Amino acid sequence: MINETLTKTIEELSEASSLKGLFHEHRNGDPFPSGESLREVVELCRAILFPGYYGNSNLNMHTLGYHIGVDVERLYVLLNEQILAGLCFTSDKKESNQCYVEQAQQLTAQFIERLPELRRILATDVEAAYNGDPAAENYGEIICCYPIIKAITNYRIAHELLVLDVPLIPRIITEMAHSETGIDIHPAATIGHHFTIDHGTGVVIGATCIIGNNVKLYQGVTLGAKSFPLDENGNPIKGIPRHPILEDDVIVYSNATVLGRITLAKGTIIGGNLWVTKSTDPGEVRVQKTTPVPHEEGMKIIYGDYI
Repeated sequence: MINETLTKTIEELSEASSLKGLFHEHRNGDPFPSGESLREVVELCRAILFPGYYGNSNLNMHTLGYHIGVDVERLYVLLNEQILAGLCFTSDKKESNQCYVEQAQQLTAQFIERLPELRRILATDVEAAYNGDPAAENYGEIICCYPIIKAITNYRIAHELLVLDVPLIPRIITEMAHSETGIDIHPAATIGHHFTIDHGTGVVIGATCIIGNNVKLYQGVTLGAKSFPLDENGNPIKGIPRHPILEDDVIVYSNATVLGRITLAKGTIIGGNLWVTKSTDPGEVRVQKTTPVPHEEGMKIIYGDYI
């Protein structure tokens, strides 16, 4: 009886009709994306971008070039393998995809070439986190302890790969940060310099978000989309701008939900626990009905819960 039950279950699980969209048929000779390898890729990038804080801590300026050289070489090997795996995974070709080998090598080299610029912009994110938190005592504390630095590092790595049209791998890398920090940033979002999130847990930033410079979010903020529009067949229409635009110097406080393709204009402040679906004017302040705001001449203040 047990054998019959097991055999019947195996047959049902092997039925092609039950596997639609759930089964990836591997082609001999093609690599497959590895979560373990991608975690090492992220750790190597962190060690290269923040030497002494991640990776080998026994560094000084005399040995720095050697250690970065070793890490970059290892990064090239691992990332090349994973980019090739991503290209193969998303290909609809029936034959082996070894034709992607040269493309993967070029993409890997182009990404590594961007590392100095990545470090430059991440330095502004560290600065923003430090300046925005009176409890922070030094940059080292920010780099070692603050979840935003881990999340924004993964995002900026993933975004560069996505800009290079590397498939699958960018999303895996940002989801690693999501699991590690509770901060969910889609790699397709566009984020300017001096960006920070205080505390961080529960923040969601959608794929078509555009975020300017000197923007600060607090925990629990959602920059999301409204319900998908449907086509004539009732299927969701994808690939359209559907998330908010935040211009420079915007602050969004904890647990605010900002939905749809609206614009929070330069200098906007959104108070906590608000539901925002309409664009703002520059310098506008939106808060709950019960929140007193010190009035300044020329300041536009809107009170409400659903604004």
